[in-house]
Amino acid sequence: MMIVKPQCASRVPPSLRRSTSFLQSVAIHSSDAKKLLPDDDAETVYRMINASNLQGELKESLSSSGIHLSKDLIDRVLKRVRFSHGNPLQALELYRHAGARRGFYHSSFSLDTMLYILGRSRKFDQLWDVLFEAKRKDPSLITPRTMQVVLGRVAKLCSLRQTVESFWKFKRLVPDFFDTSACFNALLRTLCQEKTMTDARNVYHSLKHQFQPDLHTFNILLSGWRSSEEAEAFFQEMTKEKGLKPDVVTYNSLIDVYCKDRAMDNAYKLIDQMREEDVTPDVITYTTIIGGLGLIGQPDKAREVLKEMKEYGCYPDVPAYNAAIRNYCIARRLGDADKLVDEMVKKGLSPNATTYNLFFRVLSLSNDLGRSWELYVRMLGNGCLPNTQSCMFLIKMFKRHEKVDMALRLWEDMVGKGFGSYSLVSDVLLDLLCDLAKVDEAEKCLLEMVEKGHRPSNVSFKRIKLLMELANKHEEVSNLKQKMAVFSTEIQ
Repeated sequence: MMIVKPQCASRVPPSLRRSTSFLQSVAIHSSDAKKLLPDDDAETVYRMINASNLQGELKESLSSSGIHLSKDLIDRVLKRVRFSHGNPLQALELYRHAGARRGFYHSSFSLDTMLYILGRSRKFDQLWDVLFEAKRKDPSLITPRTMQVVLGRVAKLCSLRQTVESFWKFKRLVPDFFDTSACFNALLRTLCQEKTMTDARNVYHSLKHQFQPDLHTFNILLSGWRSSEEAEAFFQEMTKEKGLKPDVVTYNSLIDVYCKDRAMDNAYKLIDQMREEDVTPDVITYTTIIGGLGLIGQPDKAREVLKEMKEYGCYPDVPAYNAAIRNYCIARRLGDADKLVDEMVKKGLSPNATTYNLFFRVLSLSNDLGRSWELYVRMLGNGCLPNTQSCMFLIKMFKRHEKVDMALRLWEDMVGKGFGSYSLVSDVLLDLLCDLAKVDEAEKCLLEMVEKGHRPSNVSFKRIKLLMELANKHEEVSNLKQKMAVFSTEIQ
């Protein structure tokens, strides 16, 4: 059975014509694929946040609604605000209103989420105010994870100096944390993720004498390097100077560096060393090797690793199969990739969005609209929801081919089933609709996006606003402006 029905043979590359797949006939049933019932109270409170513009208006709405503000409800509402980029100041009003109630105590999750929302919006004064309030009322809410959230937002938007200053400010706030290496590790992890490895290395060397680096410290530093030389230097310091014994995470990090550097001989030697040290390679070890073999153009040898790991009592999971499938997709050998997918399913593993994206990528590169659409339909039929990458592959292809119906169907599925990034997909979709002067459709999509609590880009809004004004839809423009006001952003 074909992954998609073949198009005209003269336009289809041979590697794609030979492709066969399980996707047409196998339905995947998983808990993730089931559509969850809407959370009425959380959705209601979330809409109140979006609809409230005046100070105190949210409190009045909450009081008249009769909704009980439980700890779990606040968790879910703040999570919704975070992922929909909702109004940070109205979210803060909800957070404080709930926290002011007698006997109410926020969870660590709510605190961390509130701090993330404020930090992302550059509301750093309010962020620190919330932290000081938490310390006064319930200092147990503040954890090393809290510090990582704060430092992550500062590092993302501010300088290295400001990040380190925030680290010391946090130390003054909760000095008890700094008796262990956990906070030092949180700082290093933040720098590895948001700054450069050079920054992380320099901060490590400048502060390591004030803290006690542990195995986790070195695992963090090793996981960030792409230079074998730098990674080996930290490995030597860890084992020779500090006398720390590497674990499987340490070895996996160094193997990953070697594989990305295409130094497969060194990677294999390290696996031998692991076994000599009685450290058992795990599925991540083998998955990394599979990816490395793909980088040097040896997909067949990578497939053999799937068999080899079983002999050592380590069984491939979905990411391991995806790594091997990726190698065949890069080589445009979709027939072999499909065989691996069939093998996955026979072993009881359900392909995920990443699996489908590997095929979407190849079909996108070959500009194969028909089979991309068929694969998308089967993906939904098999119970696997697309992720943002899936949506971007599809919406960009629909725009190239000016397929408005397909683009709108994808958008309807996103809105109805709750997958994908509204902000990223809408930029391409609204661009397509504006290019083709589909004013009504563009207005409808924009309204749906705003009503879901997602802010469209200024470029998209201005294009649609201009088209609506040219169509004498001035009342509708005024309505859009009012709805956009919930994002606390000036609309021209």
